[in-house]
Amino acid sequence: MNAVAASSEWIGPDGVRQPGGEVHAWRQGTNQTVCGLQLSRTRLRRFPHVPFDFRSTDVITPEDQVRHICPRCVAATSKRGARNWTRVSPRP
Repeated sequence: MNAVAASSEWIGPDGVRQPGGEVHAWRQGTNQTVCGLQLSRTRLRRFPHVPFDFRSTDVITPEDQVRHICPRCVAATSKRGARNWTRVSPRP
């Protein structure tokens, strides 16, 4: 399971730390993100309680605390060959 490493944090309404800023996927027990950035050198904060469940179709709005989702981490964590969509009414 991939967790989140982010450049900043904010406190949610329930009092729990949440990731903000630039977000990357991180495998627990390692010192690097899935895309290869070193956590110690880039000063990314670890969020082991937040799963990395971002997709390439996610849209970031100005109200979101997350400003950027790493596209390399999204590509590395997405399932290969799985479609994000299904055809509802195929042509005959």
